[in-house]
Amino acid sequence: MSFEKLNLIEPILRAMKAEGYTQPTPIQEQAIPVLLERKDLLGCAQTGTGKTLAFAAPILQLLHQDELYVRGPAGIKTLILTPTRELAIQIGESFASYGKYLRLKHTVIFGGVSQKSQTDALRNGVDILIATPGRLLDLMDQRYVHLQHIKIFVLDEADRMLDMGFIHDVKKIIAKLPSKRQTLFFSATMPPEISKLANTILTNPVRVEVTPPATTANTIQQVLYYVEKPDKRSLLLHLLKDQKIETALVFTRTKHGADKVAKDLNRAGVQAEAIHGNKSQNARQRALSNFKGKQTRVLVATDIAARGIDIDDLSHVINFELPNIPETYVHRIGRTGRAGASGVAFSFCESEEKEYLRDIHKLIGKTIPVIQDHPYHSTRTDSVPPPKMGGGGGQRQGAKRTGNSGNSNSFRNKGRSWATNRRRD
Repeated sequence: MSFEKLNLIEPILRAMKAEGYTQPTPIQEQAIPVLLERKDLLGCAQTGTGKTLAFAAPILQLLHQDELYVRGPAGIKTLILTPTRELAIQIGESFASYGKYLRLKHTVIFGGVSQKSQTDALRNGVDILIATPGRLLDLMDQRYVHLQHIKIFVLDEADRMLDMGFIHDVKKIIAKLPSKRQTLFFSATMPPEISKLANTILTNPVRVEVTPPATTANTIQQVLYYVEKPDKRSLLLHLLKDQKIETALVFTRTKHGADKVAKDLNRAGVQAEAIHGNKSQNARQRALSNFKGKQTRVLVATDIAARGIDIDDLSHVINFELPNIPETYVHRIGRTGRAGASGVAFSFCESEEKEYLRDIHKLIGKTIPVIQDHPYHSTRTDSVPPPKMGGGGGQRQGAKRTGNSGNSNSFRNKGRSWATNRRRD
């Protein structure tokens, strides 16, 4: 199927053609017609499936048609709420690309930078606002943002909002929206609290599910290395000797850990930069730009950036530390193998991370193959028994998500304090 058959208007098709888009992905093929009919949508889709275009193109078309035929009061017509500044910026870039032949105006607001340029843009009037929750609430409190004219509301990466501690901010924002609106709700996974939220804000939604919840793309080759913590740096350098790894995105659990790994790599002659919440916005954008331009070979990131980094042709993701929340594993490795391309995900597992590994195996419904033939193989860890898969991957039992009885609560909760530390993005 071509984009022309999805009834998109000529200015949007022309802009998409200039960006190299020829055929829609499954979520685009299913979502665009639904949204053009002004229906609510519940989209269960991983990153890399093309969902930004799936909602951006129909939003641009609907607002353009409204401006032509049903002119309403001035003000923000569409609000797109997203968890991280990187993702907000990328969504803004997408609207700029797809809407360059239309007269609609958009702006992006996020924390960590001066608000002046953002408030100046708001004063000049915008049709589409892309925002992170913390800065949006701040500007609403200062009366720079008014939501009474919103026609379309998009909640993107809803489960990530939950993991980052934004869910209460999201509910405050939703309470200020008009009850009569079109709502688009996207989440890669559907834990109970997210399902409950979706049920409260959607009206007779059409469900679009292009991949099962919490599964990994078949195009990603996943491999596991058992290694003890003191040897992780040496193993990483050992793997990076392979010049076929042109660029690699390395994940750590902490900001300090990301800085340390980047520093160790640079000392060893591997060009690396770290990106995390303590970096200034300019530093983060510069590091990301250097990585995309292949001036930097390795980008070391914390989970705050797991869904905010969109890099074409990224071949390798390396989990220097396993995430303590198993869904995060899916989102991390989803940075590679995007839009049908192939990719490789290396994961390091030390003995103290074996509980995390069990949860990851249970969530994705399979056991990650182990590479034993490497100089830092740990015999302490490779005795980890495989989990009982039950019915395969998919949604975990509620006890692990809600904090009811369950053996994994203690170790998972140890690592969740970072979510509250990043409460306001």
